[in-house]
Amino acid sequence: MNNYIGQKIYPRSGDTQTVYLKNVITDPNIEVGDFTMYNDFVNNPCDFQQNNVLYHYPINQDKLIIGKFCSIACGAKFIFNSANHRLSSLSTYPFPLFFAEWNLDKANITEAWDNKGDIIIGNDVWIGYEAVVMSGVTISDGAIIGTRAVVTKDVPAYTIVGGVPAKTIRPRFAPEIIAKLQTAQWWDWPIDKIRQNIAAIQSGQINRLI
Repeated sequence: MNNYIGQKIYPRSGDTQTVYLKNVITDPNIEVGDFTMYNDFVNNPCDFQQNNVLYHYPINQDKLIIGKFCSIACGAKFIFNSANHRLSSLSTYPFPLFFAEWNLDKANITEAWDNKGDIIIGNDVWIGYEAVVMSGVTISDGAIIGTRAVVTKDVPAYTIVGGVPAKTIRPRFAPEIIAKLQTAQWWDWPIDKIRQNIAAIQSGQINRLI
């Protein structure tokens, strides 16, 4: 049974709105860790990479990397580099996209936008309803992204952010607890060890972790 846990698409019996995201992803430039779940009550959650990962074109080779045990709410969006019209140009119009129209070199199509890099989401991150994460952002372990926040900058571990653009609201725990959690990295433990420690994790008792 332990070998099977986490391998289903729908982890809850009778619930087709919630999926283990790793098991529905086919795009090689999207990496998702075990047990990370996505809930969608508007669209089919299996269509996450089509509906929620936007402007993610193979020509850029940019990646969406999501860790283990993350919770992603309905409508969360990840907006990639092709959405970033080039700011150093005198015009924001993406001329290189229409290379045939303007007799431009097709090889220079990526000059239409600024490339800010991958989106990296740590482990045990909660991303709220209709939040937006922009290209180049890293959200560290244990962070919480508020409903409809727009994340344009990196988010430290175990930090709650919200707003447009997202700003720090508060850390989730005292610094010494955050340090212990980052050392423990419970999401990498064997399944049986996690199971034994669920009560301690849920009750917030860091010193009871095995």
